[in-house]
Amino acid sequence: MADQTKIAIAGALGFMGRELIKLIDAADDLKLVGGVDRPDSSDIGQDLGPLIGLKPQGAPLRESTFEAAQGADVLIDFSIGRAAAQAATALAGKGVSLVIGATGFEPEHEAAIKEAAKTTAILKSGNMSLGVNLLAALTRQAAARLGDDWDIEIFEAHHRRKVDAPSGTALLLGRAAAEGRKVDLTEKKVAARDGQTGARKAGDIGFAVVRGGGIVGDHDVSFITDEESITLSHHASNRAIFAKGALAAARWMKGKPAGLYSMADVLGL
Repeated sequence: MADQTKIAIAGALGFMGRELIKLIDAADDLKLVGGVDRPDSSDIGQDLGPLIGLKPQGAPLRESTFEAAQGADVLIDFSIGRAAAQAATALAGKGVSLVIGATGFEPEHEAAIKEAAKTTAILKSGNMSLGVNLLAALTRQAAARLGDDWDIEIFEAHHRRKVDAPSGTALLLGRAAAEGRKVDLTEKKVAARDGQTGARKAGDIGFAVVRGGGIVGDHDVSFITDEESITLSHHASNRAIFAKGALAAARWMKGKPAGLYSMADVLGL
C-alpha cells in the first residue's frame, strides 16, 4: 500500500519490540522494514516475523540501527537511554523520524537528542500511553492552579526487573507539575527520604518508588494540604498500551519537520 507508514524497531526482540511487531503485522496501514537488537545476536539477518512466531515480514534483524532504519519512515526505539541517544545521532538528518520510548537518560543523552532534533523529527516520551499523557496534562493544569500550600507527591510502582528509578513516567509527571508551577524540576525534586530529613519544604515535588512482582505500572500524583487532598491516578494492566501509543505516535510523526515533539502534540494537548 502506497500510504503505509514504514516502521523500523530498535530493541526488536525485547518485550515491547515483540508487541510492536504483532501490532504492525495486524495493521493494514503499517509495514515493518527492519529491526535491531543486541549487536552480538545470533539471529542477525533472519526475518523478524518467524523469530517471534509470525509469518515472514520481509524485515530482517540488522546489526546496527542505521542499517535497520534504511527505507523506514519512522524508527521506534524502546531500548535504553544511551542507545536511543546514539540512534538519534546516527540518524540525524537522514530523513527518518524517531519515536523514543526508552528511559534511563543521563544529561548527555538528553543533550544529544536535542542536538539531533535540529535536523530530525524526534518524539520523546517517558511513557507512550495515551492515558498517562492525559494524566500529565491534568497534572500540569492542577499544579498551575494550586499554590505552594498544596504539597505535590508522585508515587510509582513497577515490576521487580525495572532498573531505573524514579520511572520515566514519574519524571514525566514531575516535569508536568513543575511546568504548571513554572519552576525547574531539578531544583524541586526530592527523590529519596531516609533518616532525619527535616520538615518538607514548600514547593518540593516528592517521589516515592515501589519495585515488586509483575506490576506493569501504577502512577499517582497527589496534591495535599492540611484540610484536603486530590489524587490523580493511572493504572496500566497490559504493556500493549505502550506499543499502541508508540504506533499512534509513529503515524502522526510521518513526514513531520525537524523538531522535538511529545505525546502531548499527538493528543493535541
